[in-house]
Amino acid sequence: MTPARTRRIYVGYVSLRGRGLLKFSIVVPTYNEAGGIEKLVTTLDAVFKANGLDGEIVVVDDNSPDGTGAIVDRLRASYPVRCLHRPGKMGLSSGVIDGWKFARPESEAVGATDADLSHDPEIIPAMVRALESGEYGLAIGSRYIRGGGIRNWPLRRKITSLVAIALAKPLTSVNDITSGYFLVKRSALDGVELDPIGFKIGLEVIAKAHYGKAVEIPYVFQDRTEGVSKLNSGEITNYLRQLRRIYALKFSGGKRAKPPRPAAEKKTA
Repeated sequence: MTPARTRRIYVGYVSLRGRGLLKFSIVVPTYNEAGGIEKLVTTLDAVFKANGLDGEIVVVDDNSPDGTGAIVDRLRASYPVRCLHRPGKMGLSSGVIDGWKFARPESEAVGATDADLSHDPEIIPAMVRALESGEYGLAIGSRYIRGGGIRNWPLRRKITSLVAIALAKPLTSVNDITSGYFLVKRSALDGVELDPIGFKIGLEVIAKAHYGKAVEIPYVFQDRTEGVSKLNSGEITNYLRQLRRIYALKFSGGKRAKPPRPAAEKKTA
């Protein structure tokens, strides 16, 4: 099948095309994020209210010894947030998958974001409107298209990210295939077996889900100011294992056709 051509459209244009109020749940996997979790919840809630969005925040906490889960339980009385408490560290990707299962049944879309506000919440309205339009089944927060970028990363981290993307590039034409910031139609995940290995759940969704067309929305990634990065040598090893499994599935004929090319959005002037 010949992939669709990449189309460039404006964020504002997509934002005005919404045909209804899309209910969605965004999952935040946590471990020792007490220093910033309240700020994340209040910031997301402010974005939801300012843009008339019907969003739910699902925090999946892996029994953080710093009390992250208890903070979220307290916030539930005032904000659209719930906490799924897990017994211990079970991994980021499995946390996101469990969070999607825990999300309210009425949410038509589910997604993921980091707990440290490294993912700009201000693009969530554009992600939601893109799915509301009916034209896209997946909206990806992208660092690697025009208007996107990364701040405060050391050179080694930037090189690691670019190498990871290069290794996965034959799987799709999505520019930021390792993005962990996205919203996907829930129906696109029906019958899809997602591998919970490692921390790149976005790669699993991009490579396997039945979303039709994807759109990348630019944002500038800000390195965390609270907590500790989860990236380590073990996660890099898991990423390579994850890639090997996806390639094996692809070349064994057990995977659907390669996802269509995404449309890359540009910010308005």
